Amino acid sequence: MSKKTLHLGLGILLLLLLSACSSRYHIKHDKAPLRAPTELEMQDAIVTNEAKSASTGRPYVVLGKRYTPMSDEHGYKEQGTASWYGRKFHGYHTSNGEVFDMFDMTAAHKTLPLPSFVKVTNLDNGKSAIVRVNDRGPFHDDRIIDLSYAAAYKLGYHLNGTAKVKVEAITLARKAPRLTYIQVAAGSQLDKIQMMANALEQKMALSNVITLENGLYKLRLGPMQDDNQAQSVLNSLRKGEFSQAFLLYSEQQL
Repeated sequence: MSKKTLHLGLGILLLLLLSACSSRYHIKHDKAPLRAPTELEMQDAIVTNEAKSASTGRPYVVLGKRYTPMSDEHGYKEQGTASWYGRKFHGYHTSNGEVFDMFDMTAAHKTLPLPSFVKVTNLDNGKSAIVRVNDRGPFHDDRIIDLSYAAAYKLGYHLNGTAKVKVEAITLARKAPRLTYIQVAAGSQLDKIQMMANALEQKMALSNVITLENGLYKLRLGPMQDDNQAQSVLNSLRKGEFSQAFLLYSEQQL
């Protein structure tokens, strides 16, 4: 193969890679839909006792900033700026694996458990809506929640882009106590994960569970029902060889 052919091939490959990166979303800047949401689409989300997503409860980093999701949304209340998102993200997956629909009554929040339900009130006009939080964002320090276009339309700020709002968590009584786990390690070799599990069980006198997810064996200590105990164990683990350990919450045994 000649150098000219090689360079041409590399150039085409680079162009394809750049095109793939730039086409992650079908439009570069977010836009409103081509129609208004219907009255049916703007009905408040129905509050349910859904199980929380364990995977979205772990700490994460975006744009160099670390976020630690709440373990419990009970009593959450905050005032700040809300924004909205629409066509750019329509049809793409949210943080908990669902498909975003700009006409659903949903929202994105940096740290609320997924899913959660909140009442959002526009402080300028008093309009309110109940939405289901199923995504992460908005990743701007001056904004506290990102609503779907339908929810923003109901609150009357779809033309302005942002609004001053009050956000209040809505919760139902749990049918069963929430269980807390600590994910200690993950790896592809079961024997090594099992050795860690045996050593930690002897050292800390805590039960553990090993699950296989996406080809990785994950070691989790628990379940525990006492948050203070779980935090104490986590702090101890992080001071040692398990600096990446984190809390997981579940409403059923893993």
